[in-house]
Amino acid sequence: MESKCVPLPNQKNYEYGNEMAYKLACEQLARIDDIEQQCHKSGSLYQEIDSQKVITIKYLDQSYQITLPNIEISLTNSEEQVPIRDKVLILHYLTSAKGNPVANKLITYRELPEGSNYSQTFSKRTIKSLVHHFGQEPQRLVDVAEKLGGHKADYGDVSVTINAFSQVPITLVLWQGDTEFAPEGSIIFDATISDYLSTEDITVLCETITWRLINYLRRAYGD
Repeated sequence: MESKCVPLPNQKNYEYGNEMAYKLACEQLARIDDIEQQCHKSGSLYQEIDSQKVITIKYLDQSYQITLPNIEISLTNSEEQVPIRDKVLILHYLTSAKGNPVANKLITYRELPEGSNYSQTFSKRTIKSLVHHFGQEPQRLVDVAEKLGGHKADYGDVSVTINAFSQVPITLVLWQGDTEFAPEGSIIFDATISDYLSTEDITVLCETITWRLINYLRRAYGD
C-alpha cells in the first residue's frame, strides 16, 4: 500500500487524543459489573476503605491507586502527578485483563495482532533508541533497568525483563557491536500479552519504558 504524507499532529491534538482515550477508558471501567473479579484477573488489589472503593495496581515498579466511583488515579504515598498516558495504560490493562497466566513462551512484535504492519514504526520508536544509547555498553541496561524493577535475563549478550504490570513481562535484548558488526536489539513478550493490552498500547508501553531507561542512563552516566 502506498503511504500517504500527512502533517504531524500538533501538541494540542496529542493532548486531546490522550484526554479522549482516558475518558473512554474511564467509561469502560465504570461499565464493569464485577470489579473485584476484574481486579483479580489483572493481579491488582481491590479494597473498600472508608466507604471508598480502592484499586491498588503495580505499574513499572510503582504502586498506584484508583479510587471509585470518581476514578481518580494517583501514586501511592506520593503527590507526584501521574502522566495521562500512564493513566490510559493502567486503565486499559485493568479493563482488558483476561486473567490468563504467563505462558513462558516468547514472541516478537511482528507476532502481535497487526504487528507485522507496524513493526518498522515500533522499531524506530523503541529498539533503535535502545541500541543507540546502550548498544556499545549494554551492561548499563542492567544497571538502569533496576530502577523499573527489572532483572537480568538470559538472551543475547545482555538482556533484562521488566514486569510492566503483574501479568506483562517485557524483555529487552541487546547484542553488543564490534569492529565488524553494529549493535542490535530486540524487545520480546510473553505470548499472553495481547490478553492484557492492545498492540497500540504495547507500543506506547515499550516507548515509555525505553525513554525512562534512557533518562535514568543520562542521570547516572551523563550520556
